Amino acid sequence: MTESFNKTDNRERAFLISLDTGEYDADASMAELFELAKTGGADVVSAAIQKRPAPEAATYLGKGMLSEIAEFCKNNEIDLIISDGELSPVQVRNIENITSVRTIDRTTLILDIFAARARSSEGKLQVELAQLKYSLPRLGGKGTALSRLGGGIGTRGPGETKLETDRRHIYRRIDTLKRELAKVEKRRNQLHERRRKNGAVCVAIVGYTNAGKSTLMNCLTGAGVLQEDKLFATLDPTARRLTLPNGDEIMLIDTVGLVRRLPHQLVDAFKSTLEEAVWADVILNVCDASSEECAEHISVTLDLLNELGADGKPIINVLNKCDKAPALDFDFFENSVKISALTGEGVDNLLAAIEKALPNDKKRVRLLIPYDKMSLASRAREGVVHLEEYREGGLFLDATVNAAALKELFDYIV
Repeated sequence: MTESFNKTDNRERAFLISLDTGEYDADASMAELFELAKTGGADVVSAAIQKRPAPEAATYLGKGMLSEIAEFCKNNEIDLIISDGELSPVQVRNIENITSVRTIDRTTLILDIFAARARSSEGKLQVELAQLKYSLPRLGGKGTALSRLGGGIGTRGPGETKLETDRRHIYRRIDTLKRELAKVEKRRNQLHERRRKNGAVCVAIVGYTNAGKSTLMNCLTGAGVLQEDKLFATLDPTARRLTLPNGDEIMLIDTVGLVRRLPHQLVDAFKSTLEEAVWADVILNVCDASSEECAEHISVTLDLLNELGADGKPIINVLNKCDKAPALDFDFFENSVKISALTGEGVDNLLAAIEKALPNDKKRVRLLIPYDKMSLASRAREGVVHLEEYREGGLFLDATVNAAALKELFDYIV
């Protein structure tokens, strides 16, 4: 057990636990749990990692280790134990019985952070659905969690009233949420189809949480998206128009961040949000170049993109925060651009890379269509019209059109 850290008023004092079974890098995952706990509003006082071939069925950690943790918690006024692994209801109850400390797992913590940060009606629906799905099989064994009155980390979202009602009510609520989200997804798909019909080109910003996606969005577009040095600072997708140096206009979309072992409840619930990447013409995979886990973070994102069906899309690996990692061998990463979204370093190279990666079947042209050929104007309007004016010689159009329309309009380019 490694003691740390400072006490902050009104924040729960947390103890982190984890198992090292060799399945993944337990130290790196614990470091991420530390950041998640801070984001969730906890002061991490200490942590323990136990090497075991598999979790103890009844208590997750060994009982000897739990006895030591119980003594530490008693002597250090610990309010909350957070497990890096997913806990069964029986494990939660037994850990709480041994330590007399409220216990949650990594998934509950992430769901709680999402519940606190969701702003749009869609985001709130997605979080509630994920929480209800996760809580449903755990209603029979929530231990001290159901006796609490003062709230705390892991209690946000649907709340006690919903989670303590009978299962039939929860099933009905889940069905209602699914129907509401289906309507939202239908509207989102209609929006995508309208963008595609209008010839809009979309570039999605994806990547590990806290990699600087929102900072990059603000740097490129002045969007004013919340940017904090916290995990999951942005949940709801934000879309802004961006004019590239060559004059092409694109739609830049910021998406929710990712973490290792993102709970499948969240992947399912936020699928419509994450699928912004599937609809995009180009994907910017942003990672924190100053992190020792940079390569791992890129891999996590690429795996999820493949899972969502976005493989085959042009992907640019954006190595952000390069000002903090000047010695990194950036050539190691394929199709990559190093930048600092905070200082603006390398942004010109990124814009050039986006221009190069964009589909080449669209071109921005200026047209002067004679009034006796006005029927051709509809072909230009099938694309994106940036400017339309009636002039002496005909209809002037500044438009982005596809290759087929360009053939018909070629004689009227000015």
